[in-house]
Amino acid sequence: MNNENDNIEEMNGGEENDNIITLNDENGEEVQFEFLDLIEYEGEEYVVLLPVEESEEADEVVILKLEDTDSEDEESYVSVDDEETLNKVFEIFKDKFKDEFNFVD
Repeated sequence: MNNENDNIEEMNGGEENDNIITLNDENGEEVQFEFLDLIEYEGEEYVVLLPVEESEEADEVVILKLEDTDSEDEESYVSVDDEETLNKVFEIFKDKFKDEFNFVD
């Protein structure tokens, strides 16, 4: 996910895992993620997502910033370029879920 907006296409509320969301990447391709948490940091909200498909980065989370949109039915996410912000948000996430996940440094 690059600096382009990633819009939620759908929330799969009726399926067995309702934490799965589908985003469009910068190429317009649909990518599924498991929603892990919403973190507030310095007045902004960030989502922590885990890619659903097996890949090299399968054990890495994706952190995107929640952006306001004019539409009530759609949320927009943008990638975070600031390494310090990413690290702070991830530290908050790790602290919240230290008993549920095995984090590798």
